[in-house]
Amino acid sequence: MRAFLFALLLLPGVTAPAAPRRLAQARATASAPAAPRQKEAPFPPEVRRALETLVRAELAKGPHAGLSVGVLHGGMRWVAGYGYRDLAHKLPATPRTTYRMASITKSFTAVAVLQLVQEGKLDLDADIHTLVPAYPEKPWPITVRQLLGHLGGVPHYDGPESSENTHHVDTAGALALFADKELAAEPGTKFVYTTWGYNLLGAAVEKVSGQGYGAYLKTHVFGPAGMRHAALDDYRTRDKQHALGYRQSRGQLVPSHYLDVSSRFAGGGTRASVEDLLAFGQAILQHRLVPAETAGRMQASMSTREGQLTDYGMGFATYPLRGHYMVAHAGGQPETTSLLVMLPAEDVVIALATNLEGDAKRLRRVSTRIIETLLEDGRVRRDAHLADPVDAVVHEGLARLFTYGLSYHLWATRGPGALPEPGDLDESFTQVSALLDRATITQDPQVALGRVRAAHQPREGSLLIRVGAQMARTLETALGPEKLREYPARGPLAFFTDYLAACEQVSCPGPQRFSESLQNDARHFDKVWQQAQVSELSRIRLDEVRDPETLWPALEAVTTGVMLHPDYVEEMLRVAARYRRQGKHEEQLLWLERAVDLHPRSDEARQALAKAQGVETLEPEVPAATAPRRTTDGSSPVPDDAGLTPTSRPTLQRPQERAADQGG
Repeated sequence: MRAFLFALLLLPGVTAPAAPRRLAQARATASAPAAPRQKEAPFPPEVRRALETLVRAELAKGPHAGLSVGVLHGGMRWVAGYGYRDLAHKLPATPRTTYRMASITKSFTAVAVLQLVQEGKLDLDADIHTLVPAYPEKPWPITVRQLLGHLGGVPHYDGPESSENTHHVDTAGALALFADKELAAEPGTKFVYTTWGYNLLGAAVEKVSGQGYGAYLKTHVFGPAGMRHAALDDYRTRDKQHALGYRQSRGQLVPSHYLDVSSRFAGGGTRASVEDLLAFGQAILQHRLVPAETAGRMQASMSTREGQLTDYGMGFATYPLRGHYMVAHAGGQPETTSLLVMLPAEDVVIALATNLEGDAKRLRRVSTRIIETLLEDGRVRRDAHLADPVDAVVHEGLARLFTYGLSYHLWATRGPGALPEPGDLDESFTQVSALLDRATITQDPQVALGRVRAAHQPREGSLLIRVGAQMARTLETALGPEKLREYPARGPLAFFTDYLAACEQVSCPGPQRFSESLQNDARHFDKVWQQAQVSELSRIRLDEVRDPETLWPALEAVTTGVMLHPDYVEEMLRVAARYRRQGKHEEQLLWLERAVDLHPRSDEARQALAKAQGVETLEPEVPAATAPRRTTDGSSPVPDDAGLTPTSRPTLQRPQERAADQGG
C-alpha cells in the first residue's frame, strides 16, 4: 500500500488517501483463524478509503443497481452499500439489505448435512434413496458424500420448464421435478454441477432431523452464526429491506422476471444480507458451526474416481489462487448475483451481493481487488505472457509449484487443511526437474504443457503440491513465517529464486535444489520479468488510468520484443471498450491492434480485433498445435454459480465451467 497514493490519483475522479501503513502490523494478528470476538474493530481510515475507491471504480465501469459489500480481516470489519435496492423509489442499498443468495445456499445445506453427520444421524456413504425414498433407485447408488461434491451424477436444470418455476412448491413438489430424470453420469466419475442434487440433501436433512429445511437452518445454522436476517426466500415474507431485482436489456436496467425459488430450496432458495454472509463466513473460520476437522474436509477438493480434482469440496469451491487457499461460493439467478469468499489461512471473509443479474465478473473483480489491497500491498496481479512455447511451459511449471505449494502449506499450517503425504521428496524434486526439462519440452510443447497442468492431480501423486509445499516449508524455516506473506504479491519467480537461496542457507539435499538448467531458467525469467515492469502500473490497471495513452510509451518500451512480460490483454480490451462506448472508433482499433501486437498468442485479443474490423477471425501468428494458452499462475477456475472465478483465468478447463451460467 506504500505506493497506493499514485495509483489512486490515476483513477477517474478520485482523490487518493494516505497509504495504509498500519495494515502490515494488523496482518501479524491474522496468521491463524481467530477466536470468537465480541466486537470487530474498523479498518484504519486509509484502508477504508482504499476499499471505497476500488468499489466505486468498478461500479463506474458499467450499469449497476445496488451493491452491498462486507469484509472481515484479522479482527477488522468494513461494510458498505452502493446504489439502490429499489431504483424506482431511490431506496439505497445498505449492508442490511437482503438479497437472494442463490447457490450460496448450497454452502448452508452442506453445513447442515455435516452437522447431522457429526451427530451420527447421517452417514456420508449412505445411499440417498434410503434417506429420500421419493427419489427412485438409479442404476448405481448415489451417496451423500458424492452429492455434497457434485459427483452423484444427478443432472442440473435441463430447460425452461425445470428452471423457471413460478409457483410455490413443497419439498415433495421440488423433488418431483427431477426424480424420474436419468443420471447425467455414473456417480463418482464426473463433476456435474447440480442444484437438484442439493435438493436431495435438503430432503435428507428434513428426514433425519425431523424439522423442515428452513426451520433446521434457522435453529442450527443461521441462529448460531448470528445471521439475523437470513431465511428461505418467499415473496410473502420479504420485508421492506429486500432488494428488487434487475437485469440488463438493450443497455437498460429492467425488472427481473418472476421466479419462485421454492423449487430449488436447498440448492438456491435462501435470502440474506452481506452482514449475514460475513457472520456465516466467520463462524466457518472459527469452527463454530462444524469442528475444525469437518471444516477441513469441507474445504478439501474432492476428486473423481480417476483421481482428478474437481476444485469443489463439500459445499464450497476450493482451489489455490496466487498462493492463497480460496474457499468460496457464488450464486446467480433472477434478481441477484452473490459471492462469498473465505481465505482460512489469512482469516479473511469477503461478502458481495447485488440485485443485478449476471454481474459475476464485476463481483469477482471487486473481490480480487480487495484481496490485493488487504494481503498483497495493493499490487495488481498479472499473468505472464511468454513469446516462446517452451519458455511458456517451463514458466507455467514454476507458477504452479508456487501457487499450489504455498497455498496448501498455508492452509495446512494456518487453517484446518491437510497436505498429501510427502513421499520420497528427493525423487519428487527430480521428477519436477525432468517435467520442466527444456530438451524434453521442445519435442512437443503442447503435450508437455498437458503434463505440467496435470501434475498436481492425485492420479499423478499430487507432485506439484508436495514439492511446492516442501519449498514453502524450507522458505519458512530459513526466512521466517512472515516472509511467506510476501509471495502472493511478488509472484512465482521470487518464490522459486528465494527458495534456491534458502537452500544454500539450510543445506537442502542435492536433488531438492532442482536441475542446474531449471535454476538458470528461473533466474533468467526473474531478471527479464523485473525489467519488463511499468512502475506506474504496479498498483493500478491500465483501464483505470484517466488517459492510458500517456503510459503507452513506457509500456511499449519495456515489453516490445521481450520474451517475457506481464499480460495486459484484459486491461487493453477494456481500454478499447471504453473508447468504443465513447464513439472513438480509431482509438478503439488502435488499442486492439496494440493488444494483438503485444500478445500475439492471445485468441481473445485477435477475436476482439476481428470483430471490431468486421471480419470473421484473425489467423494466429503461431501454429495452434504448438501454441499453449497464455500462462497462468496455476489457479483453477470455477463457475460463476459454484465459486470464485478469477477474471484472468481462461485456461484449465474444469468440469464446473460447463455449469457456469445455469443459475442457483
